[in-house]
Amino acid sequence: MNAEQQRLEESLNRTRHWKRWGSYVAERAWGTVREDYSADGAAWEYFPHDHARSRAYRWNEDGLAGICDRHQVLCFALALWNGRDPILKERLFGVSGNEGNHGEDVKECYFYLDNTPTHSYMKYLYKYPQGEYPYAALVAESRRRGKLDPEYELLDTGIFQENRYFDVFIEYAKADVEDICIRITAANRGPEAATLHLLPTLWFRNTWAWEQGTPRPQLSAGKNAIRAQSGELGNYHLNFEGAPELLFTENETNNRRLFNSPSGPYVKDAFHEYLIQGKPEAVNPALRGTKSAGHYTFKIEAGAQVELKLRLTKSNTVPTSLGADFAQVLMQRIAEADEFYNSILPPEVPEDSRGIVRQSLAGLLWSKQFYYYVVKRWLEGDPACPPPPSQRSAGRNHNWQHIYNSDVLSMPDKWEYPWYAAWDLGFHCVALAMVDPEYAKDQLVLMLREWYMHPNGQIPAYEWQFGDVNPPVHAWAAYKIYRMEKAKTGVGDRKFLERVFLKLSLNFTWWVNRKDAEGMNVFQGGFLGLDNIGVFDRSAKLPAGGHIEQSDGTSWMAMYSLDMGAIALELAAEDPIYEDMASKFWEHFIYIAKAMNNMGTSDISLWDEDDGFFYDALHLPNGDHFPLRVRSMVGLIPLFAVQTLEPELLNRMPDFKKRMQWFVDNRPDLTGNMASMQSPGVGERRLLSIVHGEQLKRILKVMLDESEFLSPYGIRALSRCHKDHPYSVMLEGHEYSVSYQPAESSTGIFGGNSNWRGPIWFPLNYLLIEALRRYHHYVGDDFKVECPTGSGQMMTLREVSDELSHRLTRIFQRDKAGSRPVFGANQKLQSDPHWRDYLLFYEYFHGDTGAGLGASHQTGWTALVAKMVEESAVGRKRKAAQVTAQKA
Repeated sequence: MNAEQQRLEESLNRTRHWKRWGSYVAERAWGTVREDYSADGAAWEYFPHDHARSRAYRWNEDGLAGICDRHQVLCFALALWNGRDPILKERLFGVSGNEGNHGEDVKECYFYLDNTPTHSYMKYLYKYPQGEYPYAALVAESRRRGKLDPEYELLDTGIFQENRYFDVFIEYAKADVEDICIRITAANRGPEAATLHLLPTLWFRNTWAWEQGTPRPQLSAGKNAIRAQSGELGNYHLNFEGAPELLFTENETNNRRLFNSPSGPYVKDAFHEYLIQGKPEAVNPALRGTKSAGHYTFKIEAGAQVELKLRLTKSNTVPTSLGADFAQVLMQRIAEADEFYNSILPPEVPEDSRGIVRQSLAGLLWSKQFYYYVVKRWLEGDPACPPPPSQRSAGRNHNWQHIYNSDVLSMPDKWEYPWYAAWDLGFHCVALAMVDPEYAKDQLVLMLREWYMHPNGQIPAYEWQFGDVNPPVHAWAAYKIYRMEKAKTGVGDRKFLERVFLKLSLNFTWWVNRKDAEGMNVFQGGFLGLDNIGVFDRSAKLPAGGHIEQSDGTSWMAMYSLDMGAIALELAAEDPIYEDMASKFWEHFIYIAKAMNNMGTSDISLWDEDDGFFYDALHLPNGDHFPLRVRSMVGLIPLFAVQTLEPELLNRMPDFKKRMQWFVDNRPDLTGNMASMQSPGVGERRLLSIVHGEQLKRILKVMLDESEFLSPYGIRALSRCHKDHPYSVMLEGHEYSVSYQPAESSTGIFGGNSNWRGPIWFPLNYLLIEALRRYHHYVGDDFKVECPTGSGQMMTLREVSDELSHRLTRIFQRDKAGSRPVFGANQKLQSDPHWRDYLLFYEYFHGDTGAGLGASHQTGWTALVAKMVEESAVGRKRKAAQVTAQKA
């Protein structure tokens, strides 16, 4: 084991709690559901950015490059001021969901550069302009722009011209579990000397204002140090290099400013008032409170940099210095981080690709957040506060009162989506398992615990509406992680797999009972994470009534059945009782597969024989059905429902094999349209798939057509054919249409960030890659398709999957000209030596150019690029070994 792996082992065995502190502070707590106590649920307006510096949060904290303990009792982050801004920079700024022309959008430049699974070493970069921050201009221009315009970003304002900005690097290195060395380096990239105020800030989350009698922790001054006393945490000290001015206030709401009502003398925004408004009375001269900072002022010459050292340590006495080992700890943790990341990839992976993997995983680890939300308390209000409006009792999340979330969770994006999302999390965990399989497994199990999962078996979607339905990918993720760990160590975690399986059986039953409107094994599920990919908002009441029979909803359930069946067979190897469960999920699968091709009558099907593609079908109240012929990812998701069965496994499971063979022999009406169960493939394997060989070829012909789905950078969510040929349908005198939009969508039928009408999304691309490899496992090298369609180049399905993986990773790689597609046409990002190596892992990517779009730090599922790089390297190594063996 290397040093970081040893720390992970100690953390797992609970001999040393290396994860007690980490990058668990949100980057936005304002504008969230948790902080919204309005009557109408308008979270953005109830708690806007303008309130954030002055108003104490109820449920969690935000900050710049922040860290905290795992229960977020004590927090540390950095605040800055350039002498010109109207606001002390304590948190990242962005436009709200109602201000942005494509929904919420952070308007800052920051990068997650490094992080280890135990957070033994972390590095973050914030680019701070030297001119006055253009808050008003960003809001005004974002509001002025329409849906057809791109988002207005900070780089577009000209604020970085002549490099008039500071690069501020924040590094954390753990000397021990509760002993953290902190180094802040500020470099002046501009042509002239410039002044920078640095305020490393230590504060307690406000836990005392909501219920009378709750003990209040305290911060107080020592010599060049701040002492933190908490009954829950014990005593900590933050030691400062040099002799900064120590500032103290309370983490309490400034009622005078916000509500024109009485406030205490010392409030949350005191440092802003003291420094920017020149009010010395704003801070506590007694040098105590619940929020504190050390204030440094530097004049940094052009091209120069300053370095600041601090140390946060659990101790009962004030340390007299930063410690003689400070520099050694930092150097050692950096070296250990290098050693750890070098160990997870084969040595032949190119340096550029290694950098992509490391930064993507760093972003994934930085995106951990303490998430606190007790729905019952939130609905009822707090004893020491006015009662919430009565409308809340029947409003958002009112039927999820069992929710009691108080955990460190993996977030999609700590600014744009600072809350967990069920299906995002499944993809996060697959990437996390590369570096911390125990944490990945814990995250999946947590979503299924009784304080998350609804008593009826539904998994909570996300805080804006826990009752929305996300694609059921938990079984896939759990089995994937199980197999990853088994392949690496030779031993699979069967206890984890069994726990997940038993709880997911409840969730599967919820799906069957709640989302099959007519009992025909055709599922709805609503938007299923795909926002506005279709003609209508599939979670809302349809304009003409009726419902949509969803190709993707039904396919997700077929995939779910197969994944649950695969888990059951794995468990049955040691416990034969699971063979019965495997048979149950096999039966579900064949009924669903039958329904995809024939829903009980000869003329109704989600498969369109003329087009060779799957479509959603609209079922109207008068009984009419017709397909919604939109060529979208909805028609490719049926490919995900595929598994192979090894002959050795079938021979070890006689009861399952007998039951399966009975259906093949006696129910050809159910199995006839599926991939042939009677024709063994390579290695005598059997195939379970919705799609049979001829359908597979026809779907891939469309998918691999560069004028349709195949982009130079992966598979588009919507076919490019709809650029010149939009799909339209008339209902009750109104026309509804879908057209190809490779970047942001021009419609927001499912909220401001509805962007599934053309861009490239990593999660579904990754599932397509996996599916093609499974098909290849069955059909072998003799089964070839043209890729790209019309090129004359024939490829095996394994080669097609490798090609898709290559196109996706190419988004981040430098091309021959040295440019990275992810940066688009932005020349500063492409060529400036202080920008070009810092990557952003966006929510989705332009369907034609590969440029990054949407949430700029949605590293969660886009971190799958790390898995693609790893799998490609392993695949190349395996292929080289096969070639060598053949020559021998």
